[in-house]
Amino acid sequence: MNTAHPSAAATPSPAERSARQAAVVQALSHSVPAHALLWNAEDTTPYECDGLTAYRQRPLVVVLPETHDQVQAVLQTCHRLGVPVVARGAGTGLSGGAMPHAMGVTLSLAKFNQILHIDPVGRTAVVQCGVRNLAISEAAAPYGLYYAPDPSSQIACTIGGNVAENSGGVHCLKYGLTLHNVLQVQGFTAEGEAITFGSQALDAPGYDLLAAIIGSEGMLAVVTQVTVRLIPQPQLARCIMASFDDVRKAGAAVADVIAAGIIPAGLEMMDKPMTAAVEDFVHAGYDLSAEAILLCESDGTPEEVEEEIERMSAVLRAAGATAIAVSQNEAERLRFWSGRKNAFPASGRISPDYMCMDSTIPRKRLADILLAIQEMEKKYGLRCANVFHAGDGNLHPLILFDANDPDQLHRCELFGADILETSVAMGGTVTGEHGVGIEKLSSMCVQFSAEENAQMLALKTAFDPQGLLNPGKVIPTLHRCAEYGKMLVRAGQLQHPELPRF
Repeated sequence: MNTAHPSAAATPSPAERSARQAAVVQALSHSVPAHALLWNAEDTTPYECDGLTAYRQRPLVVVLPETHDQVQAVLQTCHRLGVPVVARGAGTGLSGGAMPHAMGVTLSLAKFNQILHIDPVGRTAVVQCGVRNLAISEAAAPYGLYYAPDPSSQIACTIGGNVAENSGGVHCLKYGLTLHNVLQVQGFTAEGEAITFGSQALDAPGYDLLAAIIGSEGMLAVVTQVTVRLIPQPQLARCIMASFDDVRKAGAAVADVIAAGIIPAGLEMMDKPMTAAVEDFVHAGYDLSAEAILLCESDGTPEEVEEEIERMSAVLRAAGATAIAVSQNEAERLRFWSGRKNAFPASGRISPDYMCMDSTIPRKRLADILLAIQEMEKKYGLRCANVFHAGDGNLHPLILFDANDPDQLHRCELFGADILETSVAMGGTVTGEHGVGIEKLSSMCVQFSAEENAQMLALKTAFDPQGLLNPGKVIPTLHRCAEYGKMLVRAGQLQHPELPRF
């Protein structure tokens, strides 16, 4: 298996690593108790990657602080020594954002897992960064409230990681991403200075730095505490499962629903290979003969839901749906969604490895990108199953491959880069909610010019002058973009030469 991404720093010699490790462990032993420090290979290997398992790097040291004071002390020590720090949540990220630095500290915040306060009147919850996404809704349920963003990994992913990646979920079309559901973030700078973004109120004085920290992938600060917005649980929710015999009809149906002035609670799309994979796994009752299916959810009062279901059903029929099923009870609604929520593990059952891409395109181009991906399957000799947050044009193509075969991994990387480049050419972006990490580092050269990347680097430098927080991620260097362009030319993969690439 390939164990290092091309963006990774040069591998240090064993002697250099050992000496550095001893010095860092010695220094950090004054900041945290002995049981919170890991450096032996058998203890640090579980931290060598996140959900992007194709690339791995064992960290120099892992620290598991238990208090804010310990986090502050660790950051101050690392800053003094010039040691890189990679913050880590649950490790469910899919872009390599939490992949360790070979000569750095992985700062695991797993022990920050307390829900500190729920205000049912103000409809907010104050939680530590290591609280699971779903746990917030479970704690708020007795008050008739819940936390809206619901990534498919919500049973495991943490709110700190959600803030880092600006995560969404199947209900993000109506209720927004993490950015739209967080009021305040607290944490520490690279130097260990306490810092607060946003406020408990609806607005905060000064620049809107809350929007900068959310989605910054651990490059600007280490988040330890988050205040989230809670919303009332809907009285009723029902889901439509619509089948289509043509992906163009399904893609057009998505645009038609939005054009009709309907904003569903959820609007998801799966192609035939994906429905086959999930149906074999969870038996959700999907139409295996369909080329694509749409899941369209309505929530609200019973009267609102009934009217919206009727309107959406009419739009879907007019768009060419070959079959429409509407959930008749909560158990059936959950069954419809069970397939979508289990798309990733279902893909893991049919392939040794998969790489989940995450780009966005205008809704009207959904069918175009699906057909383009089908051609790419032939071009790269790899299968791809597709599931989309169709309502907001966020794609999740899952490229199936075997990481133990270097040639398959290389073809997978080219396949993924082709999807991202084509998405940008169609008017989209290289990422929607999974972040850039190391996976899309080169693809940032496709979307952004040298000047734009320099501006992003300037923002990071303002927060982290020494570049110690999550270095080598998200923002490509000028040299890297130049080399990336040359590589595509050599490989004959330069699909859209008009796009930024320097």
